[in-house]
Amino acid sequence: MVRRDGQWTYFAGILPIFSHPEGDRRSFRMFTAQLICKGVCRPAEIVRTFGVSKNSVVRSVNKYREEGIGAFFAPRRGRGPTVMTEEVTAKAQDLLQRGTSRNEVAEELGIKYDTLRKAIHLGRLQEPPRAENARPVGVVLDCGEGTASDKSERGVEDAAAAEFLGTACTRPVERVAASLGLLDGAPTRFETCRDVTFGGVLCALPALVENGLFAHLACLGSLGGYYTTVQVLTLLADMALCRIKTVEQLQYHPPGELGKLLGLDRVPEVRCLRQKLRRLSAGDAPDQWAALLSQDWLEAAPELAGILYVDGHVRLYHGQKTELPRRYVARQRLCLRGTTDYWVNDALGQPFFAVERPIDHGMLEALQSDIVPRLLKEVPHQPSQEALEQDPSRFRFVIVFDREGYSPVFFQEMWQAHRIACITYHKYPKGEWPKEEFVETSLALPNGEQVSLNLAERGSRIGGRNDGLWVREIRKLTDSGHQVSLISTAYGQAELGDAGHLFARWSQENFFRYAMEHYAIDLLAEYRTEAIPETNRPVVNPAWRELEGRRRSLQGKLTQRQSRYAARTLHPEADEAKLPRWEREKASLLEEIEQLEHELEEVKKRQKETPHHVDWNALPEAQKFQRLAPGRKRMMDTVKMIAYRAETAMAGIIREELARADDARSLLRDLFRSDADLLPDPGTATLRVHVHPMSNPRSNHAIRHLLNHLNDAAMAYPGTNLRLVYSLLGAPPQ
Repeated sequence: MVRRDGQWTYFAGILPIFSHPEGDRRSFRMFTAQLICKGVCRPAEIVRTFGVSKNSVVRSVNKYREEGIGAFFAPRRGRGPTVMTEEVTAKAQDLLQRGTSRNEVAEELGIKYDTLRKAIHLGRLQEPPRAENARPVGVVLDCGEGTASDKSERGVEDAAAAEFLGTACTRPVERVAASLGLLDGAPTRFETCRDVTFGGVLCALPALVENGLFAHLACLGSLGGYYTTVQVLTLLADMALCRIKTVEQLQYHPPGELGKLLGLDRVPEVRCLRQKLRRLSAGDAPDQWAALLSQDWLEAAPELAGILYVDGHVRLYHGQKTELPRRYVARQRLCLRGTTDYWVNDALGQPFFAVERPIDHGMLEALQSDIVPRLLKEVPHQPSQEALEQDPSRFRFVIVFDREGYSPVFFQEMWQAHRIACITYHKYPKGEWPKEEFVETSLALPNGEQVSLNLAERGSRIGGRNDGLWVREIRKLTDSGHQVSLISTAYGQAELGDAGHLFARWSQENFFRYAMEHYAIDLLAEYRTEAIPETNRPVVNPAWRELEGRRRSLQGKLTQRQSRYAARTLHPEADEAKLPRWEREKASLLEEIEQLEHELEEVKKRQKETPHHVDWNALPEAQKFQRLAPGRKRMMDTVKMIAYRAETAMAGIIREELARADDARSLLRDLFRSDADLLPDPGTATLRVHVHPMSNPRSNHAIRHLLNHLNDAAMAYPGTNLRLVYSLLGAPPQ
């Protein structure tokens, strides 16, 4: 069915078979009933396609079968209208012909809006054709500020469209053409609108583009249909910045308002968006896209790529699809089921990439197997082999991690095999250093903050006699007198700069906390699981794990009974009347201890004979687990990384005008969720975005400073020739 110029035309393939005026409900009911009775379609298809009720369709079918076609056009019996009398109808028709809106007509005549709407739908009133119905496909509407729609008018129009193709589906011709394969992606066409919900998120578009939102899209392929890949990615980034954390939460926000930000009539519904994401995340496309973006980010910031921060993050899983192995979750101090991701960030906390480890043996194994080989290929501006040979203290780059990665053997391997420097906390520091060695030192952290620390440095040897090595040990003296020790193999680094690099590791911890709260990086993107591909990584032997649990239980019981036996031995019973009972209890404890010791020895012997790890393929099928499907999760995480990097870049600009630097991100969150006016002007090829003011003058001052930087970028909205021009409503002239 195609709606054009006030007419509904029905097609069988490409041939028109029936037509009736848009408001002719009788013809609509007659024809749809005829289609059902002839077996062309089912009642459920009519209900789903046109949004009518099931009872209405059933009544129409019964009327067609019992009384025929003429029954639909026979005059209705009953009393005459009590509200829409001839006089009221004539006045309403006159007002509608003048172009008065339905709301204004209802208020003028003192009738309900629904009464007026029913009269129009029954054909007793006729509305003049809308100008947008005759608008050519792909042409931007040229309308001035005087014709801008407000939120109420758009809400009424979006609700009225629900009776036909769906809520806010106000471009029926383009949607039908896309469904028939005649249109590959709806054109981006902006309308003049005021008070658009979440309009402030358009301010993030230049930063999103700069961070690669639309780069390397050939990896993802084409979607086809009404929504393009660019539009879907823009929507996902807007959702991340507006804190719409999941696809399912999209149903609680007005689709028409979000669609105006994309130059569309509405955004896809939840089911449609899931289908689009399924196509975009097919195969290894998300991994390829993320890898190319990571290389771009490393190349764009070589000064930050020289010092990389690595840490693990456990994504908890509470579902029932599979039994993932338990991991220790430091933030909850519990062993819970989940998957470990290892993130690589820069000194500002900005992520480069993440490595998923469904079978995890700790940070050291992840560094050796996945992270270091990738960094050796992708980190830019590494010194040549000749330069490394000429300077024995020079290194390729530095990796910083916490105590989990402490290993003298690993440090030695990284330096001798790859000339990679490592910085971490000293896991086994020796005695305290004299306080006289500590000197107050001013350090510049990577984010520009200046801190003053009491530091001292020595050369220390760590590890065993055969596999040990000399490292730089730097200690910080706290106000309480505690000495925090760190070690470094960055032998050519500036004197005490290593301390600043290690203490800046909290930027990565802050990233995890912020991303969990605001970007929901722990939430599932889909509920599907899949088999773990062929791997040579060993897993913990279930038999060994069972014996280990038995050993721990016996050891605990033995320790408890030994304590009770020792207490009775040290404090003998002095009362002769109670002495026999005391001796019996002591003898019973001794018997239990001997029995537990025997059982413990047996378990230890069996555990020693049982291999700790087995190959994945040797694991019994009943003990194997599946991994969480990575495709859509990797796709969403990549978009969220782009959004976080864009927010970080904008926060750096806003901080220039804020007294408290920590307020930058909260102010940006307010900006993204604020309303804005959209004023397209094809004559000057501009799209003016008037952001509504913030809550106080100092925030407005910082936002104006940001908007000036965005205007200097002079970026066009993707898919159009409209240059984005930002301003703050009510702002004084610059």
